[in-house]
Amino acid sequence: MRFLPVRAGSTLIELDSLNEALALAAALSVNPIEGILEIVPAARTVLVVFDPEQISEEKIAAQIAGLNLSIAAAPSGPLVEIPVRYDGEDLADVASMVGISEAEVVRRHTDSQYTVAFTGFAPGFAYLVGGDPSLNVPRRKTPRVQIKAGDVALAGEFSGIYPKDSPGGWQLIGSTPLVMFDPEREPAALLEPGFRVQFRDVTNEQFEVQPLEYKKRARQSRSAAVSIEITYSMFPVLIQDEGRPGKSSQGVSESGAADKASYRIANRLVGNEPGVAALEITLGQVQLKAAGKMFLALSGAPASMTVRKPDGRTKVAGRFEVLALDSGDILTIGVPPRGLRSYLAVRGGFDVPRFLGSSSRDLLAKIGPSALVAGSIVDVLEAPKSAIVSTGEMEPFPMPSVGETIAIDITLGPRDDWFTDDSVARFLAQPWEVSPQSSRIGLRLTGSALGRVDQRELPSEATVHGAIQVPPNGLPVLFLNDHPVTGGYPVIANVARHHLDLAGQLPPGVHLRFNRQSLP
Repeated sequence: MRFLPVRAGSTLIELDSLNEALALAAALSVNPIEGILEIVPAARTVLVVFDPEQISEEKIAAQIAGLNLSIAAAPSGPLVEIPVRYDGEDLADVASMVGISEAEVVRRHTDSQYTVAFTGFAPGFAYLVGGDPSLNVPRRKTPRVQIKAGDVALAGEFSGIYPKDSPGGWQLIGSTPLVMFDPEREPAALLEPGFRVQFRDVTNEQFEVQPLEYKKRARQSRSAAVSIEITYSMFPVLIQDEGRPGKSSQGVSESGAADKASYRIANRLVGNEPGVAALEITLGQVQLKAAGKMFLALSGAPASMTVRKPDGRTKVAGRFEVLALDSGDILTIGVPPRGLRSYLAVRGGFDVPRFLGSSSRDLLAKIGPSALVAGSIVDVLEAPKSAIVSTGEMEPFPMPSVGETIAIDITLGPRDDWFTDDSVARFLAQPWEVSPQSSRIGLRLTGSALGRVDQRELPSEATVHGAIQVPPNGLPVLFLNDHPVTGGYPVIANVARHHLDLAGQLPPGVHLRFNRQSLP
């Protein structure tokens, strides 16, 4: 058992086998340690997220050392039957690799009872273990550009079901009509760690899928007297709030505002309670029209705000100023000279639905309210009588400008030893430019590619917001809020918590220089 560095408040525990990783995760679930906030098991590791003010990594290690991991926990979760039509594109290839008939592949796949080991890759994607060892086949040499939702596949010791259309490299042996992930459901994921799975062959059957009984997310119907319409937007406008922490068991990351400090400032300016949804505006260039009287405030990237009245009069709003709009007023938000994302809050908040406890739009999971474009209308909720506005707010940090070199504090690890010494030195020494191909999922960085000393395929392991993963091309990707829960490329470093909001404000063209920090 090895404790690998992530950053303050997180550690990655590496074990010798999948069974040991699952046993540790099960032991921590049955015998919770005070101060641990979340555990994320994966193929050979368990990520432990903890409150460093409550417990230290040393104390966690000492308590884990007393756990008996030699006794694997027996699967005890609910049993889910998955009907499968075994007509996958790779079924014949799998049979050939194993040296058996296609019918025998199907028999061995359906005779085994699987267990969900962990989730990741995509929301609702469950890594299933416990199958016939003879069906351990390698991934395809060339991944497919598109795999359909519901495709049943094999790779190594795992079986899995793709929850949505996506690229992938697993061997396809069939498909199921069941919906693996539905944000309208509670819970959204059909399969979670510990669940048992039995596949059933329905290739030659005529059948109707009986929907499993789930509680649907409640909808509320309101008739709002106040609303705001997007009349122009250069880029889609996203609804964001504090996000949805603690959903990794469903394969969903935290998401939420990319710069939470600025998002919170906007809400405080208009007197909103913590967690009220706001608009996340990328690079400004948005025009909105008010229907009814409302009070708004903008924070984050310092875009200009100009109000045009129906009679043609205009008013320019100051920074951190609460702006009153009357019905028919048009608000124009300009291009910010610094930063990337601005946050527009309205007193009372926007009336938007919640998915998995949050109104945040997650671009990877494709959950949350749809992005707002020209023609979108959002209702405004009535503010509580006790709303208290904030004054004297200031920028949480200097917003970065294109062409600047910004220092970002990082902790090396957990996989810096997979890279050559020269590459680690260059990672820290050279400036990295943020590519235009970046998004809320991650910042793609350009520079001198990094070389690996360890060429093995990394078993999937958990990642955190701020992880810096290095794919085969050697160019790092800095994961932001909508990152995947698990990844299969080595993470060379992780951004310090105090610089996560700054990372969310880095526009394309900014240069980064990573500043190594030591864990306390």
